[in-house]
Amino acid sequence: MNNKEFIAQLASQTGFTQADTQQMVRTIIAEMGLHFEENDTIQINGFGTFEVKKRLERIVVNPATQQRMLVPPKLVLSFKPIAAIKENLKKPQTNNE
Repeated sequence: MNNKEFIAQLASQTGFTQADTQQMVRTIIAEMGLHFEENDTIQINGFGTFEVKKRLERIVVNPATQQRMLVPPKLVLSFKPIAAIKENLKKPQTNNE
């Protein structure tokens, strides 16, 4: 599902126009981005938790040259879905999409 299909489906379910729905989605994403920049955790009930984590500095080895390189620390965004979503993903899929 691409963004256009997602907006169309969301608009049909909520009764808003596609333009209004797209604006709401953009606003939500922009607001989430601002909170991620401040290292805030965002928990969405019934969906999961978004969290900014710090990945520590580490040494990696190039397998071809055996050269060791230092990878600097960085911030990464992680998502942890609720248990119900995890369970649904573990179930065998019946349709072939």
